Amino acid sequence: MIPVAASAAERPSSRQPVMPNAAIDQLLHDYQGDVPGASLLVLQDGVPLVARGMGKSDLETGTAAGPQTNYRLASVSKQFTAAAILLLLQDGKLTLDDPARRWLPLLPPETGAITLRHLLTHTSGLIDYEDLMVEPYTGQIHDAGVLALLAQEHRLYFAPGTAYRYSNSAYALLSLIVERASGMDYPGFLQARIFQPLGMTHTLAFVDGAAAVPQRAFGYSWADGHWQRTDQSSTSAVLGDGGIYSNIDDLAKWDAALYDDRLLTSASRALAFGPHAEVTGEGYQARYGFGWRMTGDTQWHSGETIGFRNVIVRWPARHLSVVLLTNRNDSEPYKTALAIGALFQQP
Repeated sequence: MIPVAASAAERPSSRQPVMPNAAIDQLLHDYQGDVPGASLLVLQDGVPLVARGMGKSDLETGTAAGPQTNYRLASVSKQFTAAAILLLLQDGKLTLDDPARRWLPLLPPETGAITLRHLLTHTSGLIDYEDLMVEPYTGQIHDAGVLALLAQEHRLYFAPGTAYRYSNSAYALLSLIVERASGMDYPGFLQARIFQPLGMTHTLAFVDGAAAVPQRAFGYSWADGHWQRTDQSSTSAVLGDGGIYSNIDDLAKWDAALYDDRLLTSASRALAFGPHAEVTGEGYQARYGFGWRMTGDTQWHSGETIGFRNVIVRWPARHLSVVLLTNRNDSEPYKTALAIGALFQQP
């Protein structure tokens, strides 16, 4: 059962909206049929108004996508890495102003001014690890491999704290810091401290050869006139920046937990959703918190990796959330999620 985010007394409105099913179907037309599909969740006051799949999660077997289909979240994973750091902050195991080198002494001296706060807000200046990988890269790089690459890199894009540049490198390092500070491996910490307490029973940080992903969606890309399976790349095994699999049923539970103290304190939630850094170079106006972007009255984050494109958008003042998960490289779902959200905000 999906937990309710707010009591009736706290809800901004108890009016049941008219279901705009035809408009939703039109917006999601391209995901329907024998094509890589999508799962859509619309939550109002913690109640799932829409929770359904369309299209296929696996073209080879013809498996339909549904509410329990698990997608690789890509960068939507970053909010869980940030939450793990905040939990350790609550535990007194670390501070946001700890130098990254305190926890990862392999980092070179040039990174000495980088703090955990810089890593969380993409203001560290770290070089993108993808640009340091020798191509073709044999096998898959892991979070520890990212650290090994950065340990040999003496450049920064800018002095820490002076600019913004989206950094997968930073979130790969944060997953390693979670491990150092907690004494647990990153997937185990997420299970013990986030997923199990919230009842997110089908969500995991995926490690090949460990626990299998239940009801797994496989990623596809359109090439040469047809859909081709493109589920993994050389960077797909990095966990901290994008390695979590989840479904809309579990993400409803995650969304509910962001309204109260069951996981993060009010102080931690204020940090997560604080407008710490101005987003630049990404084509839209936003401020970045810890694993979240803020634009107007929304809190949101997208995720993009080979074969998957996802987004979660929250309107917290309205207790409204839209989650759209897809197993294809096209198209970008952020604007679609905004359009779907708008259907539930009609006067």
